[in-house]
Amino acid sequence: MPPTPDRPQLSTTARMAINFGPLLLFFGASKLGKALHERGQLPGLADAEVASAVVGTAVFVVATLIAALWHWGKTRHLPAAMIFTTVIVVLFGGLTIWLQDKAFIQLKPTIIYGVFALLLFGGLASGRPTLQLVMEDALPGLTDTGWRLLTRNWAIFFIALLIANETARRMLGYDDWLSFKVWGVTVAIFVFTLAQGPLLAKHGLKLD
Repeated sequence: MPPTPDRPQLSTTARMAINFGPLLLFFGASKLGKALHERGQLPGLADAEVASAVVGTAVFVVATLIAALWHWGKTRHLPAAMIFTTVIVVLFGGLTIWLQDKAFIQLKPTIIYGVFALLLFGGLASGRPTLQLVMEDALPGLTDTGWRLLTRNWAIFFIALLIANETARRMLGYDDWLSFKVWGVTVAIFVFTLAQGPLLAKHGLKLD
């Protein structure tokens, strides 16, 4: 894909809001749903966990759609990863709300991590690292070896996240899984991203 230098770019603050805003709203709304049920204000939902999942998911779906529209409005472009994750959020979120079953929203991360890992491993197998195709402008100067290693590392990391989510959703209560998803995974991604710094520097990343 040819570079598009004239495409408007989002600020770091805007990217953070789009990436993490819906997740934080999901956490807050889930806690609110549980509290409302415990006060008897959501009698139509089976129990506090279901109330937490349904209310949190409803807010998450709306916030995710708003984030995607905001991104489009600012850049007139939606990355393929954002399109995919938005579709999965709407699909599995809709099933969670309709069937009042928290299992669907808990399964959503597993699907996303699995697909991302398959795409990255597939790119490596074909000799065209997937990350390089979508992020080349963001990491100028990175060598082909650097791209291969970075793609491999992220693919393995997504597999680790998949296993962690499956373990957490099967072994933890919904509240604990929610904390793991919002805080544990977010911190893990942040630390993992920072840990790639030496690799990027070694393989030619140019910093202004």
